[in-house]
Amino acid sequence: MVTTTYQVQGMTCGHCVSSVSAEVGGIEGVSDVQVELASGRVTVTSEGPLDTDTVRAAVDEAGYDLVGA
Repeated sequence: MVTTTYQVQGMTCGHCVSSVSAEVGGIEGVSDVQVELASGRVTVTSEGPLDTDTVRAAVDEAGYDLVGA
């Protein structure tokens, strides 16, 4: 298992957390997504390393921005 933390910009509420969790959780190989609203940190546990562009696309689909990756 691999755990990676990403920084997401633009989340302001519980709905934001749900949207990001659902989109990132839908990536093949992802087993867990933990979103910390206050800091914007999204911690993803997956079977192996994830392609950053795949994670960025999922975050974009949810309506937010992946920062610094």
